[in-house]
Amino acid sequence: MLDRIDMQVLVGQIPAAQLSTAATGEDSATIAARVATAFERQLQRQGKPNSLLGTREIDQHCRPDEAGEALLQRAMERLDWSARAYHRVLKLARTIADMGDAPRVERVHVAEAIQYRRALRER
Repeated sequence: MLDRIDMQVLVGQIPAAQLSTAATGEDSATIAARVATAFERQLQRQGKPNSLLGTREIDQHCRPDEAGEALLQRAMERLDWSARAYHRVLKLARTIADMGDAPRVERVHVAEAIQYRRALRER
């Protein structure tokens, strides 16, 4: 069942005193605009969002650079992932690259996608 969940983020408990302080970081409107831009980039590139790509389309649009592919292969072996997990990580890495306006999937994007996927096994 967990193999079908693309990402999970573990969040630690925040001390009560910290909840009353002003938050730092981007506001929701800024993030929403970046998401909309990434989504539009996906539609322009392949006519659909990354989440709906089939296996052949993943091979075409989500192929990482050599370092990213090597990292993903090592993670696959070490974490005993299925082919489904492999393709889901690639789609997530492509989305991370889109969020950063990167033209191709690189090792850094694959590494971040692996971290989101690994959280599923570490719980």
